[in-house]
Amino acid sequence: MRSKSWMAVFILIFLPTLGAAQEDTSRNQVVPLADGGFVAFKSETAPIRSTKTSAAHQKFQAGFVAQALVDENRVIHRVLVDAQGKYLFGYDLTIESVPASKTFTIGVGPLNSQMEKKLMASNVDGPSPPIATLPQSAEPQILDDGDSFSLDLLVNQKTGVKIVDRVKVSFDRSNLWNDSPKSLPRDFTLDAVALKVIDYRLSINGNVVAEGRHGKNFAGALLWCYVEGHGRFIFSLVPRDGHEFQKIGIINENRIEFTLKGKHFEWLSSSPILASGGTWNIWVLEDPTYVPFGSKEIAKNEKNKLERLDDAIKEKAAKIDDPKSAAFHSKREQVQPVEDGRRFKVMVGAADRIENLWPRNP
Repeated sequence: MRSKSWMAVFILIFLPTLGAAQEDTSRNQVVPLADGGFVAFKSETAPIRSTKTSAAHQKFQAGFVAQALVDENRVIHRVLVDAQGKYLFGYDLTIESVPASKTFTIGVGPLNSQMEKKLMASNVDGPSPPIATLPQSAEPQILDDGDSFSLDLLVNQKTGVKIVDRVKVSFDRSNLWNDSPKSLPRDFTLDAVALKVIDYRLSINGNVVAEGRHGKNFAGALLWCYVEGHGRFIFSLVPRDGHEFQKIGIINENRIEFTLKGKHFEWLSSSPILASGGTWNIWVLEDPTYVPFGSKEIAKNEKNKLERLDDAIKEKAAKIDDPKSAAFHSKREQVQPVEDGRRFKVMVGAADRIENLWPRNP
């Protein structure tokens, strides 16, 4: 992938009233092309001299909005609009995609005069000054799939800040700029339905054993809850292939409850767990061997293994020396029940995919 700086650069000194304006970089745009592929626009501010960071650049607040308008001739009109809705700058971009060679032919030129008149006429405050644009067209360039280029649009010499338009082309939309993976289009599945627990409270057999920190929330297609001595429980609205989920629980408004191995678990939230509310069946996966990362239980479990091995050796030796001692060892190994009312170490979490619930293989 290559990044190019276009040779056609237009410099304009801002009016003083526009000195503290910046492109709203959170509004990146992706435009599909008629012959295949996509073009993505990202406008941002940058210091004029890359070796020196302008203090004004750091203090700028979002004041510009960039738009990409496509007309019937497949020309993309790229325009900058200020906070009052006035068009300040524009240029035209033509892109011809060639799927066979995985290339794009790019042309950049001044804003079309008819489009300029149309935009100026839409100004609700009456006539506005002409929209600044590029002085002339540049020679067309051919870009490969995934290439990008940049255009310096406006420069404020006083503050040392410029607005730069970065343009990228690709036949694969996922290769374009995205502030968040969630902005990519996806097929709708039940994994898109989020479960959410806020200010949780966990009870076992009616006894509260843990409460979450106020304001803390967990949301995702899957929720999980680790309870010391019981392992981890994973909750899903649907069964999952390759995993032994059991339909043993329900969601009732702000409560998840299920019974397993003679114990009744109830997990409360301060708001409905499903945004739509209601009562729903829920699938539960028991993960008894789960131990929180970095937990002292890991070391304790390893120690217990060695102790059990040592006890087994001693027990065999004792049986050889004194058969009557077997009853003593059998009694010593009985497990004492834990009081239901005591507090447990509890951890909770969420995930968008079940693969994210286990460590990945290197």
